[in-house]
Amino acid sequence: MARNEEKAQSMLNRFIALKEQEKKKPKERRPYLASECRDLAEADKWRQQIMREIGRKVAEIQNEGLGEHRLRDLNDEINKLIREKSHWERRIVELGGPNYAKHAPKMTDLEGNIVDVPNPSGRGPGYRYFGAAKKLPGVRELFEKPPELRKRRTRYDIYKRIDASYYGYRDDEDGVLEKVEVPAEERLRAAAEEEWMRMDEIRREARKGAKEVVSVGAVATEVLFEEEEDVVDEERKREREKEERERKEKEREFVVHVPLPDEKEIERMVLEKKKMELLSKYASNTLLEEQSEAKAMLNIQS
Repeated sequence: MARNEEKAQSMLNRFIALKEQEKKKPKERRPYLASECRDLAEADKWRQQIMREIGRKVAEIQNEGLGEHRLRDLNDEINKLIREKSHWERRIVELGGPNYAKHAPKMTDLEGNIVDVPNPSGRGPGYRYFGAAKKLPGVRELFEKPPELRKRRTRYDIYKRIDASYYGYRDDEDGVLEKVEVPAEERLRAAAEEEWMRMDEIRREARKGAKEVVSVGAVATEVLFEEEEDVVDEERKREREKEERERKEKEREFVVHVPLPDEKEIERMVLEKKKMELLSKYASNTLLEEQSEAKAMLNIQS
């Protein structure tokens, strides 16, 4: 009897389940294109559904024991869902809803620092790596910062930092240099005074010795002075003779030993030359020869 009741209960349970399934609406499928959706509430619902799928896959990709191929596949699926989510977010904005992309989370590296995601296409977010996919071969290098190379300073950069302080024009402003210079100046002044006193004492002793020697050297000085005067007189005499000869040579007149033609002769020669040029230009050679023969016969000198 209990067996029959269990069978009946089982049949009743299946019947109730079928009735409930009939009452339910058929399961809706997310549209392939976000532009096909015309309702803001439905667009927000499909976005929430994509967010749940992304959350499940991100939690799954944290497991490093899945293997390289499975991690790469999961990362590709997550990026595909992220691109689809961006389409729905743009559609929500078009339908008058909030802009979810404005407050989207940033991409971080292994240390949690925000990094720029490379996106050459310029459409939507770039390709991202999540969880254990960041430690895959060839991916870790993308998040490592290259070593900073020390840039060599140019001449312009060096001169840009040079001001009046570099040349020492502001050394007196702080007052430190003045405190150091005062004792140094006193020492130098005292040393200079001592040197001057020593040299003055030497000059005084030299003057005393010169007075004693002056009486002995007076005669010798007179003799030397007379000899110098004779030499000077001879030099002056030679110079005067030389100047006199040069003056006489300049005063000599230039004498010409060749007879020079006068003005009339020069005019006649110029006129004859112009006449010959005109005849050679307008007369033929035969005519010139006949003219010269006629002049020779008549004994006419041109």
